[in-house]
Amino acid sequence: MLQTEQKEEKEALSHHILPTSGTMIGVSTTLIGLVKIAESRTGQSHVDEYAALAALIFLVSALTSYTSIRSSASRPKLSVRLELIADQCFLIGLVALTLISVFFAYEVI
Repeated sequence: MLQTEQKEEKEALSHHILPTSGTMIGVSTTLIGLVKIAESRTGQSHVDEYAALAALIFLVSALTSYTSIRSSASRPKLSVRLELIADQCFLIGLVALTLISVFFAYEVI
């Protein structure tokens, strides 16, 4: 019973990471657009470049999550490994986007 619950929890995690990563790609893209508008007033910054890197991290998270879902029936060990990568990339992306926002707010970058 415990393994079944853990497996369902793992599957649920990939199903949550995929759409949320897609949303975060949109958030990163919106940030890039807003920074491009703000640069005309405030001058050049690297925030848009860092936000693009965060979007790529979220893309890796979304792709590995999708692959994890697709391979869960045929290759469960690979699915678990991919889900772990998706989870780690998602967390790295969240931390990166938060740091980018804080540094931009305090005009560090």
